[in-house]
Amino acid sequence: MANMRRGLSQSLGMRQELKINPRLYQAMDLLYMPLLDLQQHLKQEMMANPFLELAEPIDEEEEEQEKEEEKGEDEIDWEEILLNGFETGGRRAEFEEKEAYLPTPAAPPDLWDHLREQLNLTRLDPRMRFLGEEIIGNIDREGFLTCPLEEIVESANQWFSSAEPELWEELEPFTLEEAEGVLAVIQSFSPSGVGARDLRETLLLQMRDRDELDTLAGRIVRDHFDLLVSHRWSELSKEHGISPQDVQASADEIAKLDPKPGLKYADMSDNYVTPDLTVEKVDGEYYVFHNDSTLPRLKLSRAYREVAADKNQFKGDNKAFIAKKLNSAQWMIQAIEQRRQTMLKVMHFIVDRQRDFFEKGVEHLRPLTLREVAEHIDMHESTVSRVTNEKYVQTPRGVLPLKFFFSSGLSTDYGEDVSARGIRARIQKLVAEEDTKKPLTDQAIVDILKKEGVQIARRTVAKYRDQLGILSARMRKRV
Repeated sequence: MANMRRGLSQSLGMRQELKINPRLYQAMDLLYMPLLDLQQHLKQEMMANPFLELAEPIDEEEEEQEKEEEKGEDEIDWEEILLNGFETGGRRAEFEEKEAYLPTPAAPPDLWDHLREQLNLTRLDPRMRFLGEEIIGNIDREGFLTCPLEEIVESANQWFSSAEPELWEELEPFTLEEAEGVLAVIQSFSPSGVGARDLRETLLLQMRDRDELDTLAGRIVRDHFDLLVSHRWSELSKEHGISPQDVQASADEIAKLDPKPGLKYADMSDNYVTPDLTVEKVDGEYYVFHNDSTLPRLKLSRAYREVAADKNQFKGDNKAFIAKKLNSAQWMIQAIEQRRQTMLKVMHFIVDRQRDFFEKGVEHLRPLTLREVAEHIDMHESTVSRVTNEKYVQTPRGVLPLKFFFSSGLSTDYGEDVSARGIRARIQKLVAEEDTKKPLTDQAIVDILKKEGVQIARRTVAKYRDQLGILSARMRKRV
């Protein structure tokens, strides 16, 4: 230990490391981008790289005119233009059409804007209107009051006492009775049922506005809401001295009310989808096409290629700049084409594997994993995942996300697996066609599927039924 020396020293060594090329990162990003994001990315690339330009078809007249101009004496010297910063004198030509700009649409008013507008039209004094603002601020997007009135009153009093101390001395603290009165005013606003504290209250508010509180349906909601929720028709019929059929008819009327009235003013803007691929059936065969009509097609600028060809004209930084931009442009064009070919390969395999789906429907969808596709097209599984991310395909059965075709499978007696998505569709169809007086239980659905050769457990059927939003057999039963 006494002979050990401490200090800094240098040594040589060799080791291997895996480093990803920056362009590989860019290629992966291009695969991951949806079509609309890719369009924006390519526009930015064209602005940053002068060697890239749109590949637009030129008709014969323009092509002949271009050839005549090249033969003319006043031929444009592109090298001189580049060196002099494009100052050619006279009016500059416009190389692309001007984009038409439309006014940006304003966001539609939401639920809170709608309620505040109605609040301002009431005859409440400023003090009560402030309390109304506090109550509206605690209403969620579904239209329910999410905070007890006691907390709202306490919060309003604390704010007034700290923010407006002089005014607070002249005013009396807010009381719970005042909050109840303001809430009653808000509960009279549109949409009907807004400001309720629970589902029962919002139903009663809607029935009040319809003048149906004294009907059988109103009495059921007011006095026996728990029995209604649990579908205990027999007990309800005994309580009201009527037949179970009449009780169920009243329950059907109650079901027409809106359980979430605030969603009427939620943001319901349309989300338009531009499919990246198209599948068409021609003469009994399915063909895959790339829907790149809206995608800018890139090419190397002819003018800049000619400038770059004369390398003796440029030295130092100019030469390095041209080489960098030219290589970047060539790589971008190749990367876009590689992305295009990869997507076509993936979709071709999906069409071959899921032909029964295109012919017969979702019940015949076969199980498919990313690994299976990756092995077939000889690429990594992560690459397939990027290709299918937020990509859509237009098919004879509608516009579908590529992820739609991937799902786990269940074994069958005839040796082939069946897709879990297809099983859910089959369960949904069985429930839609069942006898409502004798609805199918989970075990009955299991028995039907087993007769069709599908091996499935009862708990799996219950899980799929919950995912589809289908109630249990007891809750679906009609009398």
